[in-house]
Amino acid sequence: MNAFLADLMVAIHVGYVGYVVVGQLLIMIGWPLGWKWIRNFWFRVTHLVSIGFVAFEEAIDMRCPLTVWEEHFRELAGQPVSGETFLSRFLHNLIFIDLPSWGYTAVHVGMALVVLLTFLLCRPKLPRSWRKKAQSENVSRS
Repeated sequence: MNAFLADLMVAIHVGYVGYVVVGQLLIMIGWPLGWKWIRNFWFRVTHLVSIGFVAFEEAIDMRCPLTVWEEHFRELAGQPVSGETFLSRFLHNLIFIDLPSWGYTAVHVGMALVVLLTFLLCRPKLPRSWRKKAQSENVSRS
């Protein structure tokens, strides 16, 4: 069971990275093409928070909790921390490239800045209920 949980942590990690990277690519493609869904408030906020957390981890020199949990489950399963299963090796190779530690920092912080800049330039739409509330408050102030 612990080996499965370790592999699950790697799969979640890949999904997390994919959400940030593919999400940003889709925003940048959809923005000039006028795709409305890329301005979805909840998508954009969770996207920004996701990469913001990674940049925060880098800023305070914190290890990724998903990596820590994966290593913990591997130890409990009696496996090497690098992972023994095919799935684990395959997924690790998707997200972990050979970079010096400063390279990871540059990639994570750089990506956070790109996401933040895109968030500011291609703003998400507020949820409809929030827009209605803001409109009614503006009318009552008039």
